[in-house]
Amino acid sequence: GVSCSEVEIDCLTGDHKNLRTDIVMDVGTSLNPAIDIGQIEGAFVQGIGLFTMEELRYSPEGNLYTKGPGMYKIPAFGDIPSEFHVSLLRDCPNSKAIYSSKAVGEPPLFLAASVFYAIKDAILSAREESGLKGTFRLDSPATPERIRNACVDSFTKLCPSAEPGTFKPWSVMV
Repeated sequence: GVSCSEVEIDCLTGDHKNLRTDIVMDVGTSLNPAIDIGQIEGAFVQGIGLFTMEELRYSPEGNLYTKGPGMYKIPAFGDIPSEFHVSLLRDCPNSKAIYSSKAVGEPPLFLAASVFYAIKDAILSAREESGLKGTFRLDSPATPERIRNACVDSFTKLCPSAEPGTFKPWSVMV
């Protein structure tokens, strides 16, 4: 499958809004298009959580702090793209499977990477407007904190990164 997403970011807060997503998915010969589209939408939204919210945090001793959805944010109805279009590729049977079908449950999860890269492109545009050129690092998940800090402005420059070894962190990112 393939997906394309359009997002809007707020450089002052780091928030983002999924404006539109278009997905075309190859499911072979669909046994039930309504179920397949629902599976694609659900997996995509789960992927939005993976790429923009589900942050793993560990103690310096290696204990996982974020052990489940009670410890990190998961997608809600406001995280679903305002315009969400899913279509199934036609006439692509799978001759090696029962009823010529193809997997549809997990593959769409990774299509949500289009949201992550749309966020990264939006940050790049904001940085260029501020006179910053070149590449920058944005780790997944693209949380509001990471988006805000990646935009770089006079306020983010007031918070320099601490030098390794000069402090003991409360959590460690892996």
